[in-house]
Formats: sequence, C-alpha cells, structure tokens
Amino acid sequence: MKYFLIAGEASGDLHASHLMQALRREDPEACFRCYGGDLMQAAGGELRCHYRELAYMGFIPVLLHLPRILGGMRRCKRDIAGWKPDAVILVDYPGFNLSIARYVARHSFCPVFYYIAPKIWAWKEHRIRSIRRDVTRLFSILPFEVDFFEKKHHYPISYVGNPTLDEVCAYRRFHPADPEAFAREAGLGDVSRPVIALLPGSRRQEVRANLRRMLEAAAPLAQQGYTLVVACAPSLPDEVYGQILSAVPQARAVLWKGAGGAFRLLSHSSAALVTSGTATLETALFQVPQVVCYYVSCGRLVSLLRRLFLKVPYISLVNLIAGREVVPELVADGMTVSNVRSRLFDILPGTAGRKSMLQGYGEMAARLGGEGAPVQAAREMVQRLVRQ
Repeated sequence: MKYFLIAGEASGDLHASHLMQALRREDPEACFRCYGGDLMQAAGGELRCHYRELAYMGFIPVLLHLPRILGGMRRCKRDIAGWKPDAVILVDYPGFNLSIARYVARHSFCPVFYYIAPKIWAWKEHRIRSIRRDVTRLFSILPFEVDFFEKKHHYPISYVGNPTLDEVCAYRRFHPADPEAFAREAGLGDVSRPVIALLPGSRRQEVRANLRRMLEAAAPLAQQGYTLVVACAPSLPDEVYGQILSAVPQARAVLWKGAGGAFRLLSHSSAALVTSGTATLETALFQVPQVVCYYVSCGRLVSLLRRLFLKVPYISLVNLIAGREVVPELVADGMTVSNVRSRLFDILPGTAGRKSMLQGYGEMAARLGGEGAPVQAAREMVQRLVRQ
C-alpha cells in the first residue's frame, strides 16, 4: 500500500521514520512519500519537501513566511491528489496538518491517520471539531490524552505508548556510554569533568532566545569543574551558535553536533537546561536532572496570557505525564539568569533536589507504559486499511 506522511520538525521526522519502519514490517509492499526530513528519507520515503522549508514558529515569523507556507500546502495537496495514497499519516504539526486532513476528507481520497495528537488540551480546544470531522483515527502517545478525548469529548482514540520511550531505550541498549570516546569527539579535553548539557531548542528563534541566558546561568559551573556542552540542531548552521557563545566567553562552552545527537550528549551528562518540548521527556528518560526554561519577549504579558488561555498547569511533558511538578519550569518572565542558576544548583550531584527529581522520573516512566509505540500504531493502521 501507499502511505503519504507529513511531519513538520525534527522530532516528528524521528517519530515518523520509526513508524515507517514498523509499517514496512506489517506491510512489506509499503511505499512512502513524505513531507519531512532526512530520517524519513533514510527510512525509504520519497522526500517531496524538507521540513526546514516550512517550519516557522511564532506569529511574526509565520506571517512573514506565509506565502511560502501556503505554497507548500498547495503543493502538498496536489501531490496527494496526484499520487492517490491508500492512507495519509499526519505527525503532530497541527497548523499545517489539520488543513491537509480537511482537504483529504473533503475529497474522500483515503483514510487520515493522525499519529501524535495535536495538543488541543493545552490550547485551541476548538480543533476537536476538525479532528472529529476529518481524522479517521487518532493515535495518542500521551496517557492523559485518553481521558481528555474520550471522557471530555467522547471521541475514541488509540493510546499506543510513547515513541520517545522506544527511541531512548533502543539507544541506551545499543550505545553504552563511553566517556572517553565522547570527550575525544567533543573536544572536551579532561574526561573527568562532569558535563552540563544545554538543549536550547531546534528552531533558530528558540536558540536565539534561550541559549545566551542558559550560558550565563551555567557559567559559574565552568569555573567549578564542569564542562558546558550545547546540543546543536542539525538543521541550523554553526554560526547561529558561535555568535552566542562568543558573547558569553566565561562559559567556555563547546558545541556538540556529533553522532548520536542529543541522545549521546544526554547519556554523558550530569544535569541539563532544556527548552520545553520532546527534549524534556528525552532528558528524563536518560535520568538526567533538568531545569526547563523557555524565554520569550514581553515576558510579563506572556505569563498573564498563559494564565488566561493555557488550559493545563504545566508546559513540560514530564510534569504533564506525572500529574505534578517533577521538574522546575521557568517560562517567560520566570526565566531569568538568577532563577535558572538557582534551580540548576539545586539538582547537581549530591543534592536532595536531584534525588527527588529522579524519583519523580520513575513515576512518570511507569505511567507511560512499555515499549512498542510505532509497532502498535503501524499494526492498527494496516489492520484498518485491510478491513475497509
């Protein structure tokens, strides 16, 4: 069968690539076209458009690049209509993907499967109407979404487990930590110095907003025997990071763009500063204590708007899954250098805060369940297509 997949950022590219591998095991004749990234292409997909061309975040960037985004959407719709897939599989990225779902459903081309549900429990809850109308089956990767969709909105979904758990477990299983090799490849010099990981996001705007403040907050640790290592997004050029690092020379930070990406960095880290998103969950599954920090301009206004419009008490996946505050969240005007530094010092080796956070990680992992999310999703998708 023919599958058309759409993912709009690096994490979606990763999850979709594993889903494609699972689909091929269930359907050996599977053929893929995709809007996504390098990993989806490596998994056998014919890449029609890279997510870098369409991935913009925030009102102003989206507005400035609206012609390009709309043009990409039109091309995607024409591609689906011309190729006539047996299923369209959408991976997160709701602003783009819900429009595609509406187009496919309106023309009755094929079933629409949504893998990794739009986070309408946080904002834009009205999108449930579009999902109910246009999506054939929604596949959830967050356990608390079951009650939200099924009890609150009476919309049945499939919880398949969380693919990040699969990805982290697989990495740890096949890539045991090797501090000497990591230090050599990262150019760290002294392998005995513990590492603080800085994960400032995968988008240019996020990196520019967060990295300098992260570096300033963690800089004193560079004088106390720690090494600061910045995880670089593969889609961003080195100069984006270099300009920021040169502005905070006292941090003595190094860039990591080596094999294994953020996973390899986390497997050798003692603590981390992380922007909100999938990276917070990845960090927790690697058992690395973290501070979640996300700076935005007009912080006080954003904090006020967050209280008015955000429908959940937390922004990090760790806290949302656990149902309580396991990791500190410093957002908008709460992300100051002094706040981040204080919380980071609270989770260094030997602290009570570190022990408490690791216990919370255990609770969160138990709620996720076991491995096998892409396998379960692929199996159900193929079964539904065969039955139709």
